[in-house]
Amino acid sequence: MDERLQKQLDFSLEIDKEKNIFRQTHLSGHGRNENDSEHAWHMAIMAYLLREYSNEPVDAAKVMLMCLIHDIVEIDAGDTYAYDEEGLKTQKARENAAKERIFSLLPDDQKEELMSLFDEFEASETPEARFAHAIDNLQPLILNNSNDGSDWKEHGVSARQIYGRQKKTADGSEKLYEVTDQIIQSHIRKGTISES
Repeated sequence: MDERLQKQLDFSLEIDKEKNIFRQTHLSGHGRNENDSEHAWHMAIMAYLLREYSNEPVDAAKVMLMCLIHDIVEIDAGDTYAYDEEGLKTQKARENAAKERIFSLLPDDQKEELMSLFDEFEASETPEARFAHAIDNLQPLILNNSNDGSDWKEHGVSARQIYGRQKKTADGSEKLYEVTDQIIQSHIRKGTISES
């Protein structure tokens, strides 16, 4: 086997580990915790289906690839819960180290391509990155909504925190932010989450 193909297969096997990184979000129907690969797959499909709600025209394939690779770094860095203030302080450094190690398994051209796409997602400065962030925020929100807000209740998350997390949603999709706001407001009314 030639070296290029070996590197591509090594990377393919390495990213299988993403299936073992469990998130705080539970599957719909009060199922088990979702893993990172399930989150990425779900986001990619949602990005394709909901692309018409992007604030700007987007390259759907590029958005889908961003969705699929954005959490690969968690193989090394672990999942940082969206509302874990201490974990968020070190998240970028942990993810940068993981990005270098994991993407370095690839041939140089593909390493640069995927690292560039990962960095574009993180910077959230292009239409594709902004829309991918909107989907990244919406996906766990709809799962949590389907579970009566149980993950928010378990962690004592407030509406202020959820709105803070969702602020990037409107940058990528005003329409999806409207849906987000409706869901949050319904949970405030139900008492699932507090306003402050």
